[in-house]
Amino acid sequence: MEFRRTWMTAAIIFGGIAIGSATAQKRYAPGVSDYEIKIGQTMPYSGPVSAWGTIGRAELAYVKMINDQGGVNGRKINLISLDDAYSPPKTVEQTRRLVEQDGVAVIFGGLGTAANLAVRKYLNDRQVPQLFLLSGSEQFNDPEHFPWSIGIIPTYLLDGQTHARYILAHSPNAKIAILYQSDDYGKAHVKGLKDGLGERAKHLIVSELSYEVGAPTIESQMVTLKASGANTLYIAAGPKFAAQAIRKANELAWRPLQFLTYTSQSISGVLEPAGLENAIGILSASFAKDPTDPRWKDDPDMKEYFEWVQKYNPNTDGKDTFVAAGYQYAAALVLLLRQCGDDLSRENIMRRATSLHDFTIPLLLPGITLNTSPGDYQPIKQLRESRFNGKFWESVDEDKH
Repeated sequence: MEFRRTWMTAAIIFGGIAIGSATAQKRYAPGVSDYEIKIGQTMPYSGPVSAWGTIGRAELAYVKMINDQGGVNGRKINLISLDDAYSPPKTVEQTRRLVEQDGVAVIFGGLGTAANLAVRKYLNDRQVPQLFLLSGSEQFNDPEHFPWSIGIIPTYLLDGQTHARYILAHSPNAKIAILYQSDDYGKAHVKGLKDGLGERAKHLIVSELSYEVGAPTIESQMVTLKASGANTLYIAAGPKFAAQAIRKANELAWRPLQFLTYTSQSISGVLEPAGLENAIGILSASFAKDPTDPRWKDDPDMKEYFEWVQKYNPNTDGKDTFVAAGYQYAAALVLLLRQCGDDLSRENIMRRATSLHDFTIPLLLPGITLNTSPGDYQPIKQLRESRFNGKFWESVDEDKH
């Protein structure tokens, strides 16, 4: 199958915009020519959350596919993806190199709250788009102060609020323990849970403990959380520590109802290292189709995705949601660049990114689209509860409860 269907759909939906811009006078950002669009990125290919580096590798593979098809409006994408090891000082160093030495048009898909905050002012001062960054912090929906920074994934507040809704509906007398990363990433999840629980939060939450991202384990925290008498556990942790927490709960013969942030729901990257049998019944929120879910076996998007894996990313596990995520986010970048036509100025790229209306990218759950405006930079505003059944994440049908 040719990888054309998504782009044909996009052309139908956005045809008027694309044609209008394509006939306009060419306007180029630094790093753009008639033949090339130079894009910069930092990713944690090493360090404590290197599992997330899978996303960057998938994006590079997706770009290769697009370039093999002729690129974007005749221009090849040159994605320069550098390792920052999830270390903000390293993110600063690599981002300066990308902007000042490599001369990229935009910074795309940088991963991590602290990492993106570390370079946000630098990029905004220079009016370099910080495009579709990978952090669910609400700090990146601030067009008034940082008009050149926009995320793509749902907020961590929404993640916590989604689980709070479920707890109030199905376990209103829960005793909740929280394990969270001791930075903006972890704290935003905790705030979302507490906001969602409202006045009930102070009665339901019995213990909350943090961990440092550079720590070797979270074993002592898990022992303490179990001792609190909690029967519910919210794991607001990156892949390594989420896997440790799930496995340790089993070792302690602790069987709480567990909630896992959507950023760590990868089966091969998190649940398999934790032990699939230990993860049965865990709840997590989703906005994308799970490649392991048989519901999507005949889905055209999913078929296209697995053909891409086979041809362009064959050394990875196509069932890994981190691989699927990289495919999704790179598709969003390409669709956006296609909309820009020959006006690939930084101003127009941001104008398009901040005026998305029912913008569709591959593998989104039915009914979920990207929507932004000049006053609201948060593209995805929906999450749906799902449960791991030992093989895949299945939708939780609220009507059955």
